[in-house]
Order: sequence, then structure tokens, then C-alpha cells
Amino acid sequence: CMNYMLPVSYAWGNFSVLAVGIWAIVQRDSLDAITMFLTGLLLTILTDIIHISIFYPSHDYLSDAKRFSVGMAIFSLLLKPVSCYLVYRMYRERGGE
Repeated sequence: CMNYMLPVSYAWGNFSVLAVGIWAIVQRDSLDAITMFLTGLLLTILTDIIHISIFYPSHDYLSDAKRFSVGMAIFSLLLKPVSCYLVYRMYRERGGE
């Protein structure tokens, strides 16, 4: 997000899901919050794939900062299924079916 290689929608999507995640953690009895967080995580997996595939720079314009930015975006994308699994376990603990 800090290198401005990816569009602003990438940052807004991920930070808004982070805000919903904080809300889901604070309200431990809310099933709606955890459902919205899980849905947001699943949606950002799809949008991250689209953003990275469309806005990936060519090899000629790849500086070290851009390479690091893309690496962290891909690393974040790889960790999201693990986060989805953990959030789903929280969903089951709160009484979700």
C-alpha cells in the first residue's frame, strides 16, 4: 500500500476489512460481526488476486521498493486463507452453523 503501485481500492478494501475485524474481536457476542469479517476476507481474496494480476508491473519498471511491495501483497494474499480458517473457527465457537 505504501508504494502506490496498487490502486487505492486495494488499500481501502483491506483496511475496511481490518476495521470490521477489529469490530468482530471487540464484540465477542456478535455473530453478525464475525460473519461480515469472514465475508470481507473472502471477498478481499478475490479482489487481491484481480488487483495483483492487473497492476503487476513489467520487469523493466520493477524497482526494489516495488518488488518488496508486490512481495508483501502476495504474502498477505497467501496468509488470508489461514485467517479465513481461524475466523471460521471463531464463527463456530460463537454458535454459527
